[in-house]
Amino acid sequence: MSLARMVDQPTAWLPTGDDSAIVVSSRIRLARNLEGAAFPGWAGETECASLQKRLLAALSATTALGNAPMIFDMHTLTAVERDVLRERHLISLDLAHKGLGSGLVVRTDESLSVMINEEDHLRLQAMRSGFTLDELWNEINALDDQIEDQLSYAFSHTLGYLTACPSNVGTGLRASVMLHIPALRLMDETEPVLKSLSAMDIAVRGLCGEGTDAAGNMFQISNQTTLGASETDLIHRLQAIVAEVATHEGNARLRLIEERPARLRDVVGRAYGIVRHAGVLHSNEALDHLSALHLGAALGILKGVDIAALNRLLLWTQPGHLQWQMGRPVPPEERDELRARMVAEALRSARLI
Repeated sequence: MSLARMVDQPTAWLPTGDDSAIVVSSRIRLARNLEGAAFPGWAGETECASLQKRLLAALSATTALGNAPMIFDMHTLTAVERDVLRERHLISLDLAHKGLGSGLVVRTDESLSVMINEEDHLRLQAMRSGFTLDELWNEINALDDQIEDQLSYAFSHTLGYLTACPSNVGTGLRASVMLHIPALRLMDETEPVLKSLSAMDIAVRGLCGEGTDAAGNMFQISNQTTLGASETDLIHRLQAIVAEVATHEGNARLRLIEERPARLRDVVGRAYGIVRHAGVLHSNEALDHLSALHLGAALGILKGVDIAALNRLLLWTQPGHLQWQMGRPVPPEERDELRARMVAEALRSARLI
């Protein structure tokens, strides 16, 4: 399966149905390293290239990744192709900047993948739309076991799995959930919620992970602790916290309708007016307006638009996917014009009530 065919299919993390759920997607990552081998940041390209061959051989012996997983070498990819993979949440920004000796292996449905020689030798990842942490843990744990049948991991009986970054030592597990919480912002309650998460040792990041802004009221929340607890304990703790935040957002939506209906209609109406008539739309600006329209559709004040179509726009208005559609690198100014036309066309039949 080629990158072209992959781009034509829905990505694993984005809801494809008429789904207005607060919990957008779930993801679990495991950091693993080979016993006796230098971490990628210390190894040179020659050593990383040798390690990559060894890792690919082990991955090819697994069944969890499917019969014909996609394999990408970072040094052969264009800048646009790297952006597409990053926007689909298959690679990190760090891996996007890597060259010879680094790569990606992806199951054809994109729900299971492995980054090779990013910060660690292996970064296993399972992701899917919705609140599915238990299912993802079962999948990624099976893949991890199959790889460990082929390779010896760097492991301490005292500390657990050894990783390049001390913050990942132990289980090496990062479980995360992406939440869409626009009503909390409109009720001026986002900051208290985020502060409480930080106090509970929960990391909060933006749509594209570490170092990104929470554009479109999308927040990724994940465990920070990886040492001193089992994988299932970490996952269950995060599940309880996510459920609580989702309940707060649900309550905020009800109170928004009852207590601040004018503000709700104003935010949705402004977003509708701008995207229907704007000549240019910046990437984060489009995400913010799409967030408001998604909320309006979920609460029944925006009709004639498919929520699944709004979900697709979250991905297809990103720079890499826009340029992929054009078949060439596109300067930012032209991308902003293309984005505006795309969103306006998708909302041609939408109407406020």
